[in-house]
Amino acid sequence: MTDFDPQNVTVAGDRPLDRRPVTIRRHVVLVADLAGTVVFAIEGAHAAIRAGLDLLGVLVLSFVVALGGGIIRDLLIGATPPSAIRDGRYPLLAFVAGLVAFLLHLQIESVPAMLLTTLDAAGLALFAVAGAEKALEFNIHPFIAMLMGAMTGCGGGVIRDMLLARVPVVLVTDIYASAAGVGAAVVVVARRFGCSPAAAAGMGFVACFTLRMAAVHFGWQLPRIAG
Repeated sequence: MTDFDPQNVTVAGDRPLDRRPVTIRRHVVLVADLAGTVVFAIEGAHAAIRAGLDLLGVLVLSFVVALGGGIIRDLLIGATPPSAIRDGRYPLLAFVAGLVAFLLHLQIESVPAMLLTTLDAAGLALFAVAGAEKALEFNIHPFIAMLMGAMTGCGGGVIRDMLLARVPVVLVTDIYASAAGVGAAVVVVARRFGCSPAAAAGMGFVACFTLRMAAVHFGWQLPRIAG
């Protein structure tokens, strides 16, 4: 008698169903989500410290910036309860990263601004990739999957700015949300052309990160009407 292999299930009259692509996609989403959570939690804590918030405020903003976009994405695509609520690793990472940023705020303040911008761009790219991949996993229309990628990358920052009573930075800064949208679009297109989840995620990350850093370096802005 052979052992039952759930990865190689045969449907009557059909070939075995290979679940490996789904597993790989979920691993890509998880890794990107967790890495982005750490980066954005530190950024949220940094913004809270600069705004003069206490330890609780720092932890709240760490959680919101790191996980707000992902929670909104999951609710919109029907992935409930959201990963940030169902999986304890997400809030744990967000709070630990926020606490570390609070305790080491002097060292973080001494970090060059360009390095912080680079880390932020990396976090944005990770979340854009994770958001698009997860939306595709739930069979969301490709265009909406692209929007979900941008939402994942920018949602937390929008909530942060609303809590700090200021116009969301993503609506006025040099190309930011647009970079997330481009990265997510690359993921969607690459998957449509048969690329593996890992390859599509890598291309999406590079596209988002490169565009964001180029926008910072060259001062690129979307068109606006002078007021």
